[in-house]
Amino acid sequence: MPPPPRLLSSALCSRLSWVALCLAFSGCAAPITVQRLSLTDSYRDRSQSTLSGQTLSNTTRIVLERQNLLPRWKKNPAQALAILRASTQAQFYTPDLQDQLFALAELHYLMARQNTDRTAFMAAALYAYAYLNPDGAENAKPNPYDVHFRQACDIYMFGLTEALGNPVNVAPQRWTLPFGTLDLSTTPAQTQWYGYTLTDFRPTARLSVRGIKNVYRRAGLGEPLAAVPRPPADSQISFSITDKLRIPVNLLLEIPNPRQQIFTSQISGRLTLATIDKTTSLPTTDGVIPLQYDQTASRAISLSNAVDWSVEYKGFLDGNLFSKRAQLIAIEPHQYGHRPVVLVHGTASSPGRWADMVNDLLEDPQIRAHYEFWFFSYATGNPIPYSALQLRDALNRTIHDLGGTQADPALGQITLIGHSQGGLLAKMLAIDPQDALWKGLTHRSLSSLNLSPNVRQFLERALFPTPMPEVKSVVFISTPQHGSYLADFSIAHLIGRMVTFPAAITEVTQQILQGNTGALKVDMSPGRLGSVYGMSPRSAFIQALASVPVAPDVQSHSIIPVLGNGPLNNADDGVVAYASAHDPQVQSELVVRNSGHSTQANPITIAEVRRILLQQLATTQPDMRMKGDMDHTNIMRIGGDYVIPAAWAKQQP
Repeated sequence: MPPPPRLLSSALCSRLSWVALCLAFSGCAAPITVQRLSLTDSYRDRSQSTLSGQTLSNTTRIVLERQNLLPRWKKNPAQALAILRASTQAQFYTPDLQDQLFALAELHYLMARQNTDRTAFMAAALYAYAYLNPDGAENAKPNPYDVHFRQACDIYMFGLTEALGNPVNVAPQRWTLPFGTLDLSTTPAQTQWYGYTLTDFRPTARLSVRGIKNVYRRAGLGEPLAAVPRPPADSQISFSITDKLRIPVNLLLEIPNPRQQIFTSQISGRLTLATIDKTTSLPTTDGVIPLQYDQTASRAISLSNAVDWSVEYKGFLDGNLFSKRAQLIAIEPHQYGHRPVVLVHGTASSPGRWADMVNDLLEDPQIRAHYEFWFFSYATGNPIPYSALQLRDALNRTIHDLGGTQADPALGQITLIGHSQGGLLAKMLAIDPQDALWKGLTHRSLSSLNLSPNVRQFLERALFPTPMPEVKSVVFISTPQHGSYLADFSIAHLIGRMVTFPAAITEVTQQILQGNTGALKVDMSPGRLGSVYGMSPRSAFIQALASVPVAPDVQSHSIIPVLGNGPLNNADDGVVAYASAHDPQVQSELVVRNSGHSTQANPITIAEVRRILLQQLATTQPDMRMKGDMDHTNIMRIGGDYVIPAAWAKQQP
């Protein structure tokens, strides 16, 4: 007998409701969805790997998924890696070999990071190297457009960084890995560099550089290092290459036939060292490999460790500060054929202020191949002639110790670049004033004064300079040729009176004042003896120096920063007026608009120094072809400012 219609209707409704509910839930959880991402999120999705976090790359996840190893990886990573290695070895010629090698590298890298395991980091580097170097099989090379190509380079680099530690041991060594042994050989001769021995290899991959505008790295393979060049035990060079100065080095762990060796239990390879100035790529059994360097990081280590920033103010107040310190330092040993560019800082400053300029200039291959940079430090409160004499003596000692121009003619092609007061020191090495400087200070001849032989000789050398024959060009940056208006302020004179002078200056002052009444035109009291008053526009010394031109066979150039875009006759850089810095007799003048006194790091200033150095090369080496935009005989636009030949300087708007 059929059920009552009311009951049948109720049961049917209940079942229909249940079906509708299931359909509703299944519609909310569709098995396939597509989501639109922002460009940033899309890039992250496509390039994700364990290099930037804990998430595996899509390729590695696919390898694990297809071999049903993803659950095992989550529970027992070491076991999953052993199984993946065995399956890859068993199917060596599979089209998936590249993906599986990358997966082995990435998985070892992640496991090493989680467990702080140096052997796993080394294994990651070996697998990454095998992925990148396919034993010469052309069709097996990884696609250079594949995001994993660069990621494998980075896994290799960071793997070596963590495996080899800090400092890096470059001696022969044996490693015990999870799947066998690794024997690495080395060549001791690799540590020799221009007669120096490279030591103390420090990794730079984990360093972040601050305080230098442009951070340069050369892309390639290998671990970038910073090494200390130790001079020979009998070295007598008068400028210092200390253990605080470092050079960029590359360490390459090379494995012959890597895809064959990586799946054996006994792997052999070699550690190869290279320096950035000698080797940019290495020919190997598997082709030519470009090498990776962190050149700015090495320079930053050198400057941050070698420069005592407190010296900037100590060096102004303490005239004896450099009596026991090296005044001339270099960022690398002298190389035959490299012309010295000597950088002389300004008042209350230090060599560190040249960091951006040198960092940028060394990236130019022509400059790097033909020039080297020396830095001169001095007590900036001392009288300008005294500091200029120290510069001359330091250069003469160094040139002599390097064998002179007979040993290397490039030592006779010096460029002096001086900022502010440093420009005045540079000028003192490039002029022949006869007795013009002396007459500006005294009423009587030097020979008529009652002085000891030592003091007389000192005054002759300091105030009767001759052009230093090795100096071929000078570059004045923010230089107060006619003095700085700030030096006339009473506060400047007050600070100037706080300077302590060396005994040599004190002795000269005492002898002139005590035995030569009426000989002086100037006040030689301590407050008017140092560099501060010496740079006052009212100073007899600065007026006499301004009247003396640079020697005709010395090229000279001016770089003059000014604030704002107004007329030049009213412009200044906050310290020096344009009218004071302007010298109508220089070969070229660059006005850097909207720049303050400290313009050494300004890209326009750096570009002009680069132009000058390249022009000098073109002049002395006719085989060098200069680009048209390097011709200084025409008006040239650089970043909105003009380089102007001296004959046209007064016509500048």
